[in-house]
Amino acid sequence: MNTITTTASGAPGAAITAPRASAAKPETPRGLTGGPIARVLKGFKRELFWIAVFSFFVNLLTLTPTLYMLQLFDRVMLSGNGMTLLALTGLMIFLSLVMAFSEWVRSRLLVRAGGRFDAVLNREVFGAAFQAQLREAQRSPQQPMVDLNTLRTYLTGNGVLVMADAPWTLVFVAALFLMHPSLGWLSVGFVAVQFVLGYVVQKLQTRTQAKTRELAMDSAQYLQAKLRNAETVESMGMQGNLRVQWQALHDRQMAHHARSHELTRRIAALMKWVQYTQQGLMLALGALLAIQGRVTPGAIVASNTLMGNALRPVGLIVQIWTQTTEALASYRRLDRLLSLQPAQPANPPAIEVKGQITLRGLVATAPGRTTPILKGIDAEFHAGEVVGIIGPSGAGKSTLARCLLGIWPGRTGQVLIDGHPVEEWPRQILGPQVGYLPQDIELFEGSMAENIGRFGNAKPPEVIAAATRAGIHEMVLRMPQGYDTPIGEGGTALSGGQRQRVGLARAILGGPSIVVLDEPNANLDDAGEAALSKVVRELKAGGATVFMIVHQPSMLALVDRLLVLEAGRISQLAYLKDDPRSSAASSKVQP
Repeated sequence: MNTITTTASGAPGAAITAPRASAAKPETPRGLTGGPIARVLKGFKRELFWIAVFSFFVNLLTLTPTLYMLQLFDRVMLSGNGMTLLALTGLMIFLSLVMAFSEWVRSRLLVRAGGRFDAVLNREVFGAAFQAQLREAQRSPQQPMVDLNTLRTYLTGNGVLVMADAPWTLVFVAALFLMHPSLGWLSVGFVAVQFVLGYVVQKLQTRTQAKTRELAMDSAQYLQAKLRNAETVESMGMQGNLRVQWQALHDRQMAHHARSHELTRRIAALMKWVQYTQQGLMLALGALLAIQGRVTPGAIVASNTLMGNALRPVGLIVQIWTQTTEALASYRRLDRLLSLQPAQPANPPAIEVKGQITLRGLVATAPGRTTPILKGIDAEFHAGEVVGIIGPSGAGKSTLARCLLGIWPGRTGQVLIDGHPVEEWPRQILGPQVGYLPQDIELFEGSMAENIGRFGNAKPPEVIAAATRAGIHEMVLRMPQGYDTPIGEGGTALSGGQRQRVGLARAILGGPSIVVLDEPNANLDDAGEAALSKVVRELKAGGATVFMIVHQPSMLALVDRLLVLEAGRISQLAYLKDDPRSSAASSKVQP
């Protein structure tokens, strides 16, 4: 627990006790046994115990056909006793039913354990994926959820079963040694050949398949990016030129796919030859030993069955080798993710955000740039101020807006909200008290009310109030289903100005204490600008701190303070209106 002390001016005030998002120092991953995933798996000891118990019966009862054949050839065929045959057959059927029941129970246990494993981790992985994307800007932001699905599928599939069955290879080989040492040693050689050959094959296939998937992904991503801009491509006749580039990517993918497919066919033929050869050699050795009188005739068939049981776990290990390596990679990535992105507290106590913002040595960078976007910015903004941010294109205005909210990944220095770093505020507390209108308005699949209400538990009066303040209440009522009208992914059914005003309504929902508006009037008409001006004045009257990135001089009439950015630095930070909280130091031009 940490004490956050907040007042409107940043001076020491009433202490509020609350957990901070980074109160727990991020853990360093410690292999496969000391991280968050390992601690979760320890909670499944009971399920693993019962899976091991039923695996014991499954593997023990696989000896039933072998023992049945031995008795059939060595006892029934010699005695000619029909009752013995009937009793042995009945016992064989019963034991086979027990084996099938044990197989079903352990599979059901695995499915239930997989569901509980997902339920325990999905919330943490979902939150950690967002935090990692904000802080690291990963190339594949969906990777954590893919990793969770991969790990769950592996644990509920053949992965755990193979681990439970693998030790029985030694039992079956030992049974062959008991029948005759020569049979045992031949089976050992077969196991070694199968394992080495399978390992080499899987390494070759993994390498070629990974390259094929990479080329397919490049081709698909290129095409998807162009389809997102189909109107631009079609209107300017760019389709043919872009198709040439896509065709080159596609041809590389198909050529590599053909080579990979040919390799797979050759490997399948080789593995089939090895399998049939092993069976034939085992039968030949059994027959030779039977001719010499060293084993009974039933041992010929029984030895071949035992060898098949011994090689079955080895074959499964080889088959799932790729899945195993992928599951291990997913395990390590998830373990690292959860160690470096600790879970947010589930129910943090409410804290009122006042809205004082302090920047100390703020530097923002981006991948692929040699120079920072923002270069050591120091500034302080009081609660209740309306700050206008202007500057030429590329000066870092939008980057500064994202840094103010703590959502820019390549950031150093400090952004303090009410005297505390923004990353230390739990998002469950800070998020509802912050409003953000980005340049590119991203609406989500759902109804109008859900988008304005941030897909949370906002009450209808709150949604209507936000829409009314943004000037879209009448527009929404004219829609086919009013506030329940679905707007589709991205809000493509709405015009640019409508999307911007819906985004504005979402930003001001509930009366936030900090509002960041990035070019809020870029797509607005006169009525929209009038509604925006009214919203800004109401936010200021309510004590909210408002940052506006603007280009039109008309919007500057709303601001108390003007911040001018040039080449990533503040060239001017001055009050445009008299403010009792201002000082000589804060109103002068800063270099």
